[in-house]
Amino acid sequence: MRVRAVILAGLMAVATPAAAQDPSFEDWIKSFRSEASAAGIRKEVLDSALSDIRINPRVFELNDNQPEFARNVWDYLDSALSENRVGAGRAKLAEHRALLAEIEADYGVAAETIAAIWGQESSYGAVMGDYDVIEALATLGWKGRRTAYGRAQLIGALKILQNNYADRKQLRGSWAGAMGHTQFIPTTYLTFAVDRDRDGRRDLWTNLGDVFASTANYLAHSGYRSGQPWGVEVMLPQGFDYALADVDIKRALAEWRSAGIAAARGDLGEMDPNMRGRVFLPAGARGPAFIVFQNFDAILKYNNSTAYGLAIAMLGDRIDGRNEGLVAGWPREDRALTLSERKALQQALKDRGFDPGPIDGVLGAGSKKALRAWQRSQGLPADAYASASTLEKLTGGSATGATGDGSATN
Repeated sequence: MRVRAVILAGLMAVATPAAAQDPSFEDWIKSFRSEASAAGIRKEVLDSALSDIRINPRVFELNDNQPEFARNVWDYLDSALSENRVGAGRAKLAEHRALLAEIEADYGVAAETIAAIWGQESSYGAVMGDYDVIEALATLGWKGRRTAYGRAQLIGALKILQNNYADRKQLRGSWAGAMGHTQFIPTTYLTFAVDRDRDGRRDLWTNLGDVFASTANYLAHSGYRSGQPWGVEVMLPQGFDYALADVDIKRALAEWRSAGIAAARGDLGEMDPNMRGRVFLPAGARGPAFIVFQNFDAILKYNNSTAYGLAIAMLGDRIDGRNEGLVAGWPREDRALTLSERKALQQALKDRGFDPGPIDGVLGAGSKKALRAWQRSQGLPADAYASASTLEKLTGGSATGATGDGSATN
């Protein structure tokens, strides 16, 4: 099949001798100690934290298969919005209503949004992760596509230990180093974690006051505004230019209304006409459409996945008793692309003169810009949505290159 050939060509194009030149883990640790020392980490902290740590191969596997990016958005939402998670969220909101109300008043972040993040990140504290954070971050920092992230977060984790914010045994969390009830990475902890009860500790593991206040503090600093909606499902007019569904194109709600966009339910005229928002198509031209506002973008700063952002927004609505489903359906017959196919798509775009940036399988802003430009050149809806059918059109073949190495469209 031609797509298989494209996939192989794409993989060969990005293959380099770099992997063979990677330092041994032991040599990397020696080099990292110098970097951490220059960042102010004391020798005794380095000796204690880095002695006897080992590579965790599972971290590499999970790094290429993050659920926010490795599933179709509708599959991700089916899990995020399950009856169990919504029901548990309502129970937790009722149980901690007084505390959450105080924090909402202090920070201007809706209680249901905090509860939704809590539910999505750790199932309300039930699953906070059991990876050794130091080991996981050292693994990421050693080699792979996120070495800069791994090094920066490892230094952050060492600062947490050095300042006695937590002890070594507490630093358990996700494979990416996220910790506590709402899964703060070390640098986020150092910047935004809050000691709400002033007991001298910013405890995101056992103190829900600190947990909720820290989460709200992060969202508030990310631009979350009290009393504003995250977004609204809309119906697009016939002939809509899908290129306008771009993260950088924000207009007043009144302008979108004048362009023929209407609410899927209710009336956009009942909302503040001056709110600025952007058109958001999580499944391209064939799926639901939204106008999203500042609070949605604040959620994305917590986790820059559109599937995650939509999950938090909709889970918060349902926890708060707003149970309306979507009017438009998802294109469930479609499937996401495997990691190999995403690389093949990027390579095919590059071969056709539409530069997506690095051929890494990460469909970020550069890849979407290139894909949108190619779609325009072909007279297709320029929605920048990558799917198996998109790859088939791009390569002129059948998209049958799944290899079980993770899939993503978000």
